[in-house]
Amino acid sequence: MKLVRYGERGAEQPGLIDAEGRLRSLVGHVPDIAGAVLEDLGALRALDVAALPLVEGEVRLGACVGGVGKFICIGLNYSDHAAESGMAVPPEPVIFAKFTSAICGPNDPILIPRGSVKTDWEVELAFVIGKRAKHVSEADALSHVAGYCLANDVSERAWQTERSGQWSKGKGSDNFGPLGPWLVTLDEIADPQNLPMWLEVNGERMQQGSTTSMVYGVAYLVSYLSQFFTLHPGDVISTGTPPGVGMGHKPPRYLKAGDVVTLGIDGLGTQRQLCVDEG
Repeated sequence: MKLVRYGERGAEQPGLIDAEGRLRSLVGHVPDIAGAVLEDLGALRALDVAALPLVEGEVRLGACVGGVGKFICIGLNYSDHAAESGMAVPPEPVIFAKFTSAICGPNDPILIPRGSVKTDWEVELAFVIGKRAKHVSEADALSHVAGYCLANDVSERAWQTERSGQWSKGKGSDNFGPLGPWLVTLDEIADPQNLPMWLEVNGERMQQGSTTSMVYGVAYLVSYLSQFFTLHPGDVISTGTPPGVGMGHKPPRYLKAGDVVTLGIDGLGTQRQLCVDEG
């Protein structure tokens, strides 16, 4: 299934994309694509999709999961991206957080924060927890995942690396976490470690990679993270980016108002974001 949330920000409604690519409403069947709904997707699979109401016309897509408790990110998780960053591949996953206020829809604008000079892009595979996970084995890890989605880990590099402290100050600004367009359930992705991915700025290809280059895969990350804290349904984990980010270019290239960022992962859809000054 491809699960979506649509409508005005803060008032999104649940839906799904049918086999013909049409948006259908799940209103009246589930309250949201969040929490307990992710624990029991069997109820949604049992629905007669053809009987669900079609949603006509242009609608905004929100983040594909609601009620996110934790938004966890993995840094330097592609060996070639670590190299372009001038950093060694870490002996254990690097963990940092994006604040949930960063979460937005897949086509919402990138807000370049006031005072930013190095706003950057990062196409990433994210996954969403569907079942509580604490001290789970790697062999059992994927049974705790509800599905996968596309993410853009927008970053302000000067704030991340030049202003002391932890990375989160450069990662958690408003609209720095587009998620979606849809949450693709586990059964539709045969191998999360073999997904081509790309990102363009103003039509120019900047990133071209594959999840085959991830240092720590999805199953390992679920098991690893569950050592330190409980993962709950709706928690989002974004797994790192391949090379081609702005700071890796020579000279570096960063986003400015008017730029258009497009990105995608095979099977997980695409995003499009216009960059605007926060004001």
